[in-house]
Amino acid sequence: MFETLRRDIQAARDRDPAARSTLEILFCYPGVHALWFHRIAHWLWNRELLFVGRFISHLNRFLTGIEIHPAARLGAGLFIDHGMGVVIGETTEVGENVTVYQGVTLGGTSLERKKRHPTIGNNVIIGTGAKILGPFTVGDNSKIGSGTVVIKEVPPNSVVVGVPGRVIYRDGKKVTEMDFDWTNLPDPVAQALQCILDRVHDMEKELEELKGRVPQDSPTEFSSSLRRDG
Repeated sequence: MFETLRRDIQAARDRDPAARSTLEILFCYPGVHALWFHRIAHWLWNRELLFVGRFISHLNRFLTGIEIHPAARLGAGLFIDHGMGVVIGETTEVGENVTVYQGVTLGGTSLERKKRHPTIGNNVIIGTGAKILGPFTVGDNSKIGSGTVVIKEVPPNSVVVGVPGRVIYRDGKKVTEMDFDWTNLPDPVAQALQCILDRVHDMEKELEELKGRVPQDSPTEFSSSLRRDG
């Protein structure tokens, strides 16, 4: 137990450049506090003290802003940076030396009582706001980009970005033809409006061409035509 606690503190020191002392981590890091609350809740849950474990989990959420189901299995060396809004579901399994940033969800997509949350491998980094949804595995040493929604298995040593998440690098090599600049994505509404404007311009041009082809009668010729017809 003490070795696990030591690794929790060391993980914060190693992966947060803002950490200046062990004392600061002990008293001012909600991600570390959330792990310690969870380890107590998980111990109680495994001994069939379900309500007490669930209550401690609820207290953990109230105090730290991090929600971890007491049944979730978290490996040593996990570091939850900042942590506000992190949600870790019941059947989640997290390996060792994983880094999770704020707003991450490790959630499920099924209402059945079975394995429905992800399994996270060792040394994985999960960026801010990422959502990993479903009972699949994220392989060791992978990186999940901020805001990514992952809904299928991720191979080891991969980089995943986008909605839905796509593997763009694996083992340091590019594996797709996507060259999107994810910080400057196109505006679909603006694109649709531009298409409409382009179409209106084309229609106006066609109308002008049609007017040039049809002879325009002068007013006198028009009135003379009416008199003859009358």
